[in-house]
Amino acid sequence: MPSPSSSVQQAKQALGSRLREIRNDAGLTGRRLADLAGWHRTKVSKIEHGTTTPTPDDIRVWCVHCTATDQSADLIASLKAVEGMFVEWRRLERTGLRLAQESVTPLFDRTRIFRAYESWLVPGLLQTAGYTAAILTATAARRNVPDDIDEAVAVRMHRQRVLTEGDHRFAVVIEESVLRAGIAEVDVMAGQLGHLLTVGSLPSVSLGIIPFGHSRALRPVEGFWIFDEERVTVELISGFLTITQPREIAMYVHAFDSLAGQAVFGAAARTLIASAITALDDLS
Repeated sequence: MPSPSSSVQQAKQALGSRLREIRNDAGLTGRRLADLAGWHRTKVSKIEHGTTTPTPDDIRVWCVHCTATDQSADLIASLKAVEGMFVEWRRLERTGLRLAQESVTPLFDRTRIFRAYESWLVPGLLQTAGYTAAILTATAARRNVPDDIDEAVAVRMHRQRVLTEGDHRFAVVIEESVLRAGIAEVDVMAGQLGHLLTVGSLPSVSLGIIPFGHSRALRPVEGFWIFDEERVTVELISGFLTITQPREIAMYVHAFDSLAGQAVFGAAARTLIASAITALDDLS
């Protein structure tokens, strides 16, 4: 699996390579461009190697001195795409949690094949309202964001229409530990596990569970979603990562296939869910 930041870094390096080509075509050395722009002599090299991210103004100045002003708009658009690959939660959730939920709705609507892996919680499309509320309540407290939990839950519940509407297919793999994690109160967990039995029987959904004690070919990793083969999203502690590099998407597809190969499906998966429900009965 690639490191969470590798896609961002590769995109920065690709932008730097484009800027280097423009400088070379203009016949300028890095030091000469820095002198013309009034920059420190190392700035050009750092931008070209992806260790420093240019600002839109940096790109405009670069293009002016390289007689390539016609390329500045396209390069600035590429810069914005790089910056959008990793979004800090504090930026996305500055007005509350509802916006973060709404922001991905168009992606869910247009995706046809969903693949998801989670190692510690039930994926959002398979959650009950009570389970979602428990997660978002804890999230709001941890990140100190405005309390719009009811609205955020409503958005996520509405998004679940893709499970039964349109031509969508869902392959979901979770660890057995997800079934037994104390994410919410016992009654909420019982409702969530019962919902998994229901939603896992939908024709559009393939639900796999990796049992405890399984001989692991691949250890649990961060949860991720694959949307067709267009992008992968990964939720990190600090922010939300979007991966669009085809090579890295292929790595996540390979990882998902490996994880799915370790999972049980159908009756065997339902047995694991039923066992987790029985364990909850012992707690109540």
